[in-house]
Amino acid sequence: METVHVGLEGREYDIHIGPGLLAQAGALIGPLLARPRVAVVTDETVAALHLDALRDGLAASGIEMVALALPPGEGTKSWPHFTRTVEWLLEQKVERRDMVMAFGGGVIGDLVGFAAAVLRRGVRFVQIPTTLLAQVDSSVGGKTGINAPQGKNLIGAFHQPSLVLADTQVLGSLTERDYLAGYGEVVKYGLLGDSEFFQWLEGNGSRAASGDMAARIAAVRRSVEMKARIVERDETEQGDRALLNLGHTFCHALEAATGYSDRLLHGEGVAIGCALAFGLSARLGLCSQEDPSRVRAHLRDMKMKVDLSDIPGDLPDADGLITLMAQDKKVVAGKLNFILARGIGDAFVTSDVPPDAVRAVLQDALAQRG
Repeated sequence: METVHVGLEGREYDIHIGPGLLAQAGALIGPLLARPRVAVVTDETVAALHLDALRDGLAASGIEMVALALPPGEGTKSWPHFTRTVEWLLEQKVERRDMVMAFGGGVIGDLVGFAAAVLRRGVRFVQIPTTLLAQVDSSVGGKTGINAPQGKNLIGAFHQPSLVLADTQVLGSLTERDYLAGYGEVVKYGLLGDSEFFQWLEGNGSRAASGDMAARIAAVRRSVEMKARIVERDETEQGDRALLNLGHTFCHALEAATGYSDRLLHGEGVAIGCALAFGLSARLGLCSQEDPSRVRAHLRDMKMKVDLSDIPGDLPDADGLITLMAQDKKVVAGKLNFILARGIGDAFVTSDVPPDAVRAVLQDALAQRG
């Protein structure tokens, strides 16, 4: 088991990474509990695969568990399911000193974290992420929330977990598509701040994808380390933390354009968004022309979505996508913040991007769809 510490003063917590952590859940969580009882919120897919293992891991330390299983999918990050979750937690008589557990992917983690943030004005919660995307990104850092008709994650709160258990064995139950969607966020870390990590991924990414446990643990640990250090510097995204949104301005527009459906998973949108961000950076003369080619080559080697032409169905034109971008949370004083790059491993935040350059990059990408 590897451990990464998040050193937020007064809100410190550990992220444990490794295989078999569900079986150790009781031993790891027990010391944090005021009484031996937890309320778990999961989704139906994860419940069918892993809930018994978690129950057994908790029972081994004498911890009782009650559980709610919600429907899987992005549609669950909505007011109706949020209301259902909060009211269920109240029915279970969850007290302020109790622990709520989010057991699932990013949707469950975001929803349950937000429910914990507002329940009795804030109860503690544990993240047990079951997807690669959630293990390397959404479970760490305390961003919680739900979607609105106007856009993703527009309703929420910063509420740090008390513990994160990233059981890498659970990743074996993911489909190839879901694993690779999460890998989009892993690549993002190398691109935004660690060129050596990106180089390591070029050599080892396919080993991790094919199930090599040591490679998986290494990829998750380095991603989490990078996120933890950035969150420590800038918890509520006033500056540095925005770097974690590399690729996301494009991604969120593409997700909105595809109706937050299975046409495009979040991590797939991040991968395409990173390729577009590097393309925009090269167009503006910020990085070499070789950098976007290298990014795209690695994503292609990993058999991932790279281009707008990899998204099935119709998409809006360039102006339509730019309109969707304008709904993004990263709009400041009406100007869109972009994360661009001077090279692989050297990203920065700017609002000084000519709209014509963004339009041109999107028009080129759309033209390749034929």
